[in-house]
Parts: sequence; structure tokens; C-alpha cells
Amino acid sequence: MRFGPPRRATRVVDLINPAAALLPAANVIMQLASPGVGYGVLESPVDSGNVYKHPFKRARTTGTYLAVATMGTDSDRKLIRDEVDRVHALVRSTASSPVSYTAFDPKLQLWVAACLYRYYTDQHEFLYGPLDDEAADAVYQDARKLGTTLQVRAEMWPPDRVAFDEYWKRSLDELRIDEPVREHLHGVASMAFLPAPLRLLAGRFNLFATTGFLPQEFREHMKLNWTGAQQRRFEMLLTALRIADRVIPREAWLFGYRLYLWDMRARKRLGRRIV
Repeated sequence: MRFGPPRRATRVVDLINPAAALLPAANVIMQLASPGVGYGVLESPVDSGNVYKHPFKRARTTGTYLAVATMGTDSDRKLIRDEVDRVHALVRSTASSPVSYTAFDPKLQLWVAACLYRYYTDQHEFLYGPLDDEAADAVYQDARKLGTTLQVRAEMWPPDRVAFDEYWKRSLDELRIDEPVREHLHGVASMAFLPAPLRLLAGRFNLFATTGFLPQEFREHMKLNWTGAQQRRFEMLLTALRIADRVIPREAWLFGYRLYLWDMRARKRLGRRIV
């Protein structure tokens, strides 16, 4: 069994570690900071994907997508793409929407894919610092599948990490989080969608962890304060996550993805809805 960070990462999935359990809300905030993505989620008529109405199904759908994009076969990726396309066809702006959007917009999907790439690299960097150049380049090229499993054409993915950094910096100027989206995201970070006992137990802690994992510009968009004392407590949390990574085998994290793949393939065989 393998413990701790990978000796030589070549895929985004190699970067999974215990931080994966606490990073999702921060990454969702980053994704929805793009107004088209934010209002697309907020106004979506697809109730089955609404985290407030079906939180566990929403988690399963996202987990399945990530498992397929990072560990699945070409046929798996075609299947999930077709299923996501069926749902995305229903998500588009109306005359009353504050911004114009469609879930089929490859530029919006590129932003989502870029955030998902950061989801994996952030896991590693918060705990262990940057990858060496060779590993970082290999992981980056593998991350292209996070977009092409959606509607992002391969040539749209920035060709290298330098180009990605330039794209990311340009994109930051286009981001904003309006109050309705901010309220939605605050509820996601504080787990307002969970039953009361679970929400009271985990919500405040998850909001703290989410704020810690957010880059400062996104904290500002969310109007979240962050003090030196909070940063010190967050560093203690990171230490605990590093310890957990040394005692929990990597196969435990990969098992979750394999379970998602098994579930999706079983649903296909049984003719059940996947997304």
C-alpha cells in the first residue's frame, strides 16, 4: 500500500489526498464566480441537480463526473458527456436573467474545467507545495480531459502551464459574485442543505475550511473575512491533513472513484438514469 504524496505524479488523480474532502465548496465558489456559471446554477430548472433539494444525488453526479474524467475509459467519457449534455440542454438564460448564458457554452465550461484542475493541484500544494516541473507538466496535460469530457475542444485548453496561468489571470478580471449567487454559495459552504443535526455539526467548520482554501480574491468576492488567528488555525488543520495522508492509504481515496465508475456502469446496464 502507498501512503503520503505520490513519488511521481503523472495524472490529476494522483494528487488526491485528504484535502479532497474539504476543498469542494471552495472550488464550487471559484466556478460560480463566473457570472454565466453562477446564474446558470442558480436559475437551473433541473431540480435533480439542485444541491439544496438533492444534496446526495448532486454529490454523486459530481463525483461520477470527476471519476470518469480522471480514471474512466473513452467510452465512459462519451457516456457521461452525453448524459450531462442532456441535462445542460435545459439550462439557458431567460429574458429575466441578469446575464446571458447557456450551459453548452464551451468558454464557461473551460472555466469550470480550469477550476477543477485547480481542485486537484490545490490539494497537493496546500499540503506539500508545488510539484516539480516534470510532474506538473504531465499532470497539466492529463487535466485536459476535465474539459474535453464536457464540450471543451482539445485545442481550447491552454497549451502549457504558462499559457494556463495567463488565461487564469485574464479570467479573474471577468469574475463577480452578485448577492443572490453569494447567498447560494454561502449556504453551500456552511452546508445549509443538510439536515439540522449534520448542519450544526459540520457547517461552521466547513465554512472555516472553505474560507481557508479560497484564494484571497475569491474571499473578497464572497465578502469573507480572514484573520491571522484564523490562518494559524488553518495551518493546524493542514498539519492534521498531512498526518492523515501518512496513515490513510492512497487506495482508500481511489476506491471512492472506482465505486463511482462501478455505479455508473451498473446504471447503464440496468437502464437507469446516470445524471
